[in-house]
Amino acid sequence: METKVKRKIHWGLAAALFLPILLIGLFYLLSPLPRVMDWWVFGVMAPVEQFLGRMWSIFPFSVAEVLVVLVLTGSVAWLVRAIVLAVRRRELSPLLRRLLALAAVWLWVLAALFWFWNAAYQASSFTRRSGLEVAPYSVEALAAVTEYFAQNAARLSSQVDRDSEGRFAVPRDYYFHKGTQVYEGLIQEFPCLDIPPVRAKPLLFSRLQSILGFTGVYFPFTGEANVNVDCPACLIPETIAHEMAHQRMVASELEANFVGIAACVTCGDTVFQYSGYLAGLIQLCNALYPVAPDLWDEIAGRWFTLELATDWNENNAYWAALESPIEDAAGQAYDAFLKGNGQELGMRSYGACVDLLVSYFGRK
Repeated sequence: METKVKRKIHWGLAAALFLPILLIGLFYLLSPLPRVMDWWVFGVMAPVEQFLGRMWSIFPFSVAEVLVVLVLTGSVAWLVRAIVLAVRRRELSPLLRRLLALAAVWLWVLAALFWFWNAAYQASSFTRRSGLEVAPYSVEALAAVTEYFAQNAARLSSQVDRDSEGRFAVPRDYYFHKGTQVYEGLIQEFPCLDIPPVRAKPLLFSRLQSILGFTGVYFPFTGEANVNVDCPACLIPETIAHEMAHQRMVASELEANFVGIAACVTCGDTVFQYSGYLAGLIQLCNALYPVAPDLWDEIAGRWFTLELATDWNENNAYWAALESPIEDAAGQAYDAFLKGNGQELGMRSYGACVDLLVSYFGRK
């Protein structure tokens, strides 16, 4: 009887290890087939994640954050217990079984990540679904759009609430509440972005996100858009819009950055408009300054108000103070993740949204 039980345990463990590997292999087999990926992402994956997002929205905190903490602490506790028991009993076979069981759990997590997020990188992109075309542009065209963003950011910089020191002071509850309305304007032009809105959530461990160099994260297993609230508040409204773009199956960081900025500046809310123009201006500056520093200096000198300069400098100082090998390592890991999912530019795809900004706003 005991032998049969052990045999069942061994077969169960083997199945727990084999099945997720099979699912990952199936993903790689089917991922080159666009029609299959479109059917899965937009017919199955997106509805499931959007349902999960609405279901977990009843909680004001990030359920994703709770799950990550539970899985990580549980894994560490399991590993420590396995080692302690192996030392006490002086047996390696129980340790091996426990390690294989832990490996099985993480293989299932990896398989789920492939099918419930990585698949979105293989489906039709936002650019293709929207019909938005990107064409080569001149330095002059880049400078013109940069000036357009600088002018609007300057105009709106004095229209948002500020404290006695001139710093951005809009209450956090305001933009998290208003975030559900930020796409109402953009979906008129791009119906592919139209889904029932789900409120974004602040992260408790936001400082850790900053140390790792991230401003937010979309968690596909709960459908939640999670936002780092430790970083400068002036850019949090745009980050909310960015993470909510991922809820709309805009997987590419290049496209999510553009969609988030476009949603902000085309909505009717001053706070989101300012944050969107500021975020876009940062992207455009990063593209324009290396090729035409004189043009950037001219634009900044003409349009930067005291309020805009305050927000700009605060953002630069915040991220400069957090530069570390940890951030570099996290950035390299995420860069590898993006490239592994067909995003050839990796982390540079964040800056590449400039192509879409120039194409879209250059015609306005």
